[in-house]
Amino acid sequence: MITKKQYVEYLVSTPKNCTCTYLAEHLEGVSHDVVNDFLRQKRFLPREVWRLVKDRLEDSKNAFLLVDASVQDKPYSRFMELVRAQYRGNEHRVVRGIGVVSLVPSAGKDEDFYPIDYRVYAPDVDGKTKNDHFHEMFVNAVDQKQIQARTILFDGWYASSENLQLIHRRTWTFFTTLKSTRLVRLSKEPG
Repeated sequence: MITKKQYVEYLVSTPKNCTCTYLAEHLEGVSHDVVNDFLRQKRFLPREVWRLVKDRLEDSKNAFLLVDASVQDKPYSRFMELVRAQYRGNEHRVVRGIGVVSLVPSAGKDEDFYPIDYRVYAPDVDGKTKNDHFHEMFVNAVDQKQIQARTILFDGWYASSENLQLIHRRTWTFFTTLKSTRLVRLSKEPG
């Protein structure tokens, strides 16, 4: 048998090889099929992930939040729910997979990257964009989780005017990239 706590601890401690087989190899008396059955029966909501990792955080005004999307490859799945063609930045191409937007705080130390929130990118199901998920997770981190960090880092995908204004209104600092064609006004004066 496997518990949700064991599974989340496995995900937190194994950033590169999150497979049923790999977990089964590291839990005594647990097979690939047991892990697979567990995943078919259980659902991990963002609030459960938060509950399991919140005591591990080194949260302070000097910490920061990272927002990033990843695509879990499913190249051969034609009938699996949530699998869709989407752009994968590190490969610079479109792949088939399940998109996940994650929110991760860090104090800048090795191995302190615990996810505190996530959203599955499924616009056909919920009608939400990645920017909608960014907005929801940021507001939730500040208002509900009361994260003390005051800096957020994200790639240009999330650098919409709405997100930047939201962050500014909350008196946070952001670091991002912008396309060279983007116009930026550094003051409130009309330009």
